Parts: sequence; C-alpha cells; structure tokens
Amino acid sequence: MAEETGSASRYALSFTSGALLMREALVVAPLYLREHDWAKTRVVIEQDNLLQARTVASGQRFAREVTQRLAVLTDSEIELLVDATAAERGHLLWAAACRRYDLIGEFAEEVVRERFLLLTPTLTYEDFDRFVRGKALWHSELAEVKDSTLRKLRSNVFRMLDEAGLFAERGRLSRAVLSRRVASALSKDSPSDLRFFPTNVDATGRPER
Repeated sequence: MAEETGSASRYALSFTSGALLMREALVVAPLYLREHDWAKTRVVIEQDNLLQARTVASGQRFAREVTQRLAVLTDSEIELLVDATAAERGHLLWAAACRRYDLIGEFAEEVVRERFLLLTPTLTYEDFDRFVRGKALWHSELAEVKDSTLRKLRSNVFRMLDEAGLFAERGRLSRAVLSRRVASALSKDSPSDLRFFPTNVDATGRPER
C-alpha cells in the first residue's frame, strides 16, 4: 500500500519496529471480530493498554501499526488467523505486511520469490540495499531516507522473514510450506498473494507451470 501525495505514489515506510507483530495480532484479531470496526478496536486497545506498552506514545504507535496491518486482511482471514497454527500465523502476517507495505511486497515478489525460483536461494542485506537503490530511481522518498532509518527498515524486513519461517541460517531462504487453507485464502485475489512467498506451488498444492 502506497501513500498518495498529489500525483505521486509514495511508499509507506512506517515498519521500523515490531517485525510481524505476532503477539500483538493474537490480542487484536479476536477483539476486531467482536467489534467489526477497526477504529473502535484501536480505541479499546489504547484505552486498556492491551498491548502492554511502557508508554502512551509506544502504545499508540503499536496499536496503529497492528490495526493497519490486520485491516488489509479479510474477515475470513482474520478468523483463520485466530484459529491458525504458529506457522500459518506467520504466513498470514507476512502476507499482511506485503499488502500493507508496497515496498515489502515488491521486495518479496521481485527478489525473494525470484531468487527462489531461479534456484539461487540466498538472501543478504546487500540484496535489499540494491533493491532499494533501484526503486529510489522512481521514488525520491527512498533517496531521502537516512541511512539509520534504512538500516532499521532492512533489519525489520529480515526479522519478518525469519519470524515467518522463510529465512534460514547462513542467509538461505526456506521454501514456504503453506497449509492448504492458508494457500487457498491467499489465492482468492488476482494476482495471487502466493507471489510473496518462496514457493512454486499454487493453492491446490500443485507446482505452478
């Protein structure tokens, strides 16, 4: 998801902390299914400090971040998230991050999945930096990002991959083994959100042609 500024589309770059927010998602998802209103859900989270933040400001920041990420999932995907195994939850939250942040989604599709399909399943910080430099040719906001902020963004993306079970030791990608129900849920849109994963199978579990 990009932010619109005039006629230019800018990348949203607020994913500097929290990685996949798996613990927070488990708190927020059932609350949303009760309220069916993201604004009300966020108010309850902040008022009752349900995310156990140390300060009001951090509580507001995490409440905003987790609700914005989960809001890109459908209600049926939220229900699946609540009932999911740890592995399924990681996959759903990785897909949510890719939907919420175009920069992450494009990195997942253009670098992570592409390297896996080309049988070169290694991934380094330099791959991310090279990807960002390429995108900066069309997105001036990336060229303006401080080096310290870029390092935070890069580190958090790699933490997300790790928490989603998609990144192994020694810089190697791990093939995504999605459950049938998660693969089916992520394949309902076109293009399929399976494009965000290092895998070559479709929603039925068959290799893509």
